[in-house]
Amino acid sequence: MTKLPDSLARARALLAECPVVDGHNDLPWALREKAGYDLDRLDIAADQTGRLHTDLARLRAGGVGAQYWSVYVRTDMAGDAAVSATLEQIDCVRQLLDRHPADLRAAHTAADMEAARAEGRIASLMGAEGGHSINNSLATLRALYALGVRYMTLTHNDNIAWADSATDEPGVGGLSPFGHEVVREMNRLGMLVDLSHVAATTMRAALDTSEAPVVFSHSSARAVCDHPRNVPDDVLERLPANGGVAMATFVPKFVLQEAVDWTLAADANMRAHGFHHLDTTPEAMKVHAAFEEAHPRPVATAATVADHLDHMREVAGIDHIGIGGDYDGTAFTPAGLDDVSGYPNLIAELLDRGWSTADLAKLTWRNAVRVLGAAEDVARDVRSRRGPSVATLEQLDGASR
Repeated sequence: MTKLPDSLARARALLAECPVVDGHNDLPWALREKAGYDLDRLDIAADQTGRLHTDLARLRAGGVGAQYWSVYVRTDMAGDAAVSATLEQIDCVRQLLDRHPADLRAAHTAADMEAARAEGRIASLMGAEGGHSINNSLATLRALYALGVRYMTLTHNDNIAWADSATDEPGVGGLSPFGHEVVREMNRLGMLVDLSHVAATTMRAALDTSEAPVVFSHSSARAVCDHPRNVPDDVLERLPANGGVAMATFVPKFVLQEAVDWTLAADANMRAHGFHHLDTTPEAMKVHAAFEEAHPRPVATAATVADHLDHMREVAGIDHIGIGGDYDGTAFTPAGLDDVSGYPNLIAELLDRGWSTADLAKLTWRNAVRVLGAAEDVARDVRSRRGPSVATLEQLDGASR
């Protein structure tokens, strides 16, 4: 579709008023991997193009008004190692806030998000990516909330003892009894239940249990691109009754069917040559480079993401969608959405498709702020009815194992 001459200018004007709340950015993990948390070596006050998807100038250029920083840790970091690494990730976010107070403001509530917008600062929230981060401990969950974590993705790429992942073999059939108790305790705290990465059975089980709105911090529509990381229509259809928000991601292999098919073929080629599909040794990379030269990687665009948002709006409704780019958590990004400065290109694409400014304001800002505020309201009610849970995995799941 040909862009209208003023669509990009209109997009930037809209974002100046109703900036993007992005549901997921992996900058803390990138800083761990690339600089060992040495924020002088990778200073986001400087231009980090070519090294990171994220820096302060590009956040400003992209019209970002609030960011959920992922405090992700790998799933092979089990037990106390996962908890320690999560705390290190939280510390990284706190260091960023301390270093850049003119640009970033800590946000723990919907009111904090609005205050940051009024001040012209970027509201900074945290989301833990994977229930392995709490090591099967509700007390640890409460500690993460006390430290500022405002959502937890129930799983990452692998199952955990009490919840099934979208990209693993079924383990407990969605959520175990302890998994349901985790959801209830998150409701009591006011921590959003994030259903990105989880199996569709887990999505449905969490929606059955949660008294508060849920989020999908970085997932798109499975009907548009058939990948298990995306949300089936029957789940999207439940969001109006729940009040939740599904935040479309930009990762090409999740949003473009040709990229899904290409990735499957590339992985199969690696295995055929005796390598794990995630092997990054020089020998493995030679095999991968030869495949990519013979079979060029399909390229997603802003229009690809807009196709998902069109569908998600049709199925879930305009009040239940948002944006979660997954920057610095993916090796590849769509053309036009190359880094965090690209959001105006997506908004311009949607303007050209006839989206109203009122609908776009809900997509970028209002829905995400509302859902956190609603979780806070539910928490106040739940706390009036029950105290902290002291249940354990062994108590609730022992009989079912």
